[in-house]
Amino acid sequence: MTVLDIDIGNSFFKWRLAGSEGQQKRGRCLVEEYPRLLSAELTEKVQRVRVASVAGAKVNAELIAWCQSQLLIAAEFALTSAAAAGVINSYKDPSRMGVDRWLAMIAAYSQAKAACWVVDCGSAITVEQLSEDGQHLGGYIVPGLPLMARNLLSNTAEIVVDRSVDNFEYLPGVDTSSAVQHGLNWVFRALAHQLAREISLPIYVTGGDGELFAELIKEQGGICKYQPDLVMDGLAKVLG
Repeated sequence: MTVLDIDIGNSFFKWRLAGSEGQQKRGRCLVEEYPRLLSAELTEKVQRVRVASVAGAKVNAELIAWCQSQLLIAAEFALTSAAAAGVINSYKDPSRMGVDRWLAMIAAYSQAKAACWVVDCGSAITVEQLSEDGQHLGGYIVPGLPLMARNLLSNTAEIVVDRSVDNFEYLPGVDTSSAVQHGLNWVFRALAHQLAREISLPIYVTGGDGELFAELIKEQGGICKYQPDLVMDGLAKVLG
C-alpha cells in the first residue's frame, strides 16, 4: 500500500510518500505552493493520506478538497487525545494541545521506550518532557527564530530555515539588522546549551531549525537525536 503522510505547519507543508517496498519520496514547500508542486511529484497511485495539521480550518478544507479531486480518496486527520501509543497527555483538555506536539512525543517515546525530551524547532519552539512510563510531564513554548525575526523586523518577508552551524553568527552585531539576527541566534544557542547542561536524558529534535539546534546541543555534550520526520512518524502510531 502506498501511503502519503503530510505535516502542515504554520508556514511549511511537508510530505512523505512510502510504498509497500519501503521506497520513499519526500518534499517540503510553503503551504500555498503544495497543490502545484505535490501534483507534479505524485506519479504513483496513493491508497491512503494521513495528515497532521495545525494550519487551521481553511487550509484543512482545501487539502480535503484537493485529495478528493486529485487522488480520489479522503484524507485522514490525526487528533490529539488523552492517551495513545503508550503516551499519556498532561492536558485536562487534550484538544488544546497542537497535534504536531502530540505526534512528535508519541514518535520519540516509541523510539526511546524510556524517559526523554522532545524539541520541535519551527515557527515556535516546543520543549516537552516525558517520564519513564510515558507520562507527559509538561513543556515549554517559546517563539522560534522565524517568528522572533518577524516580530522585530516587521518588513522582513522572507522565512529563513535550515540554518547551519557554518553560517550561524551570534557575536555582537555592528548594525541594527545584524544586531537583531545575531541576538536571536544568541538566544537560540543559549536555549540549546541550557538544555544540554541540565538534561542527561535523550533529547529528540525535529523542525525546520532542528538540525542546527541538535548540533548546538551536541556542542555541550548533550545526548541528542535529530529526527526530521518525527511528526509524520507519529501518524503511523496514531492512525495505523
